[in-house]
Amino acid sequence: MRRTLQTLLGALACAVPMFFSGQAQAAGLDSCGNIYVSAEAECTVYADIDCEAMCTPVNVTAACAADLRVACTGECNVSASAECTGSCSADCEAECDIKPAEFNCHGSCQADCSADCEGRCAADGSGAECAASCKATCSGSCDASCKVTPAEADCQAKCDASCSGSCKAEANADCQIDCQASGFADCKVDVEGGCKGRCSEPEGALFCDGQYVDAGNNLEECIAALKAIFAVEVYADGSAMCSGNTCTAEGVAGCSCTSSDSGDLPLALLGLGVVAFGVTRRRRQA
Repeated sequence: MRRTLQTLLGALACAVPMFFSGQAQAAGLDSCGNIYVSAEAECTVYADIDCEAMCTPVNVTAACAADLRVACTGECNVSASAECTGSCSADCEAECDIKPAEFNCHGSCQADCSADCEGRCAADGSGAECAASCKATCSGSCDASCKVTPAEADCQAKCDASCSGSCKAEANADCQIDCQASGFADCKVDVEGGCKGRCSEPEGALFCDGQYVDAGNNLEECIAALKAIFAVEVYADGSAMCSGNTCTAEGVAGCSCTSSDSGDLPLALLGLGVVAFGVTRRRRQA
């Protein structure tokens, strides 16, 4: 059962953004394998027996779709239509102009193109795999388009990037769904094995809404990217003990923190760093 480390929450909130901020902007969601993450996703790092129990064929579907999308890109690389991009940008800028500082290119792009996936896959016999393929296409296209757009860009630039990614994903969705369909069986066997291998590593494996995130050796960068791109909240997973000015965490990863005279709580990151996180992506405000 997951327990929240209330004792370390304040220290993590300050230390993690400073530790990861430079890497996240450069890496984008590449470090998470471009897996699709929904607007209300909850992501948690697990390890050992609990982790292995989650490495099921159903729970590696999204990771496989992300992997298969890359393999199918050469076959499915249709450019976005000017009509789609133009109409999308007009609607997007109207939304962005309301709260330009809060507008998120990734969030807008994924919301636009993923809304199309449920209807596109409603009559498909492999609904879950179809939706995963469609949403993986959204995630990869949106990330490629949005991560080169500075956060301080104006609404036109953000919306041009958002709509370019969304429209290209929609143009290639059917091709990606068809191309990926035959690869899921073998992919699930491979990724399930890789998932269990990650569970035995000290840092554990990351799952978002129960779906395994194939971050490879980039777990820290993946968590940082989710934080930076989607302004996620961060929670620690495990249990904690504190004595005087020192706190230690037990569970997936360990850390220690000592209080300075000014009251700050710097973290000493051990091994591969603080990795026992659950992350909840905030809803994009309308």
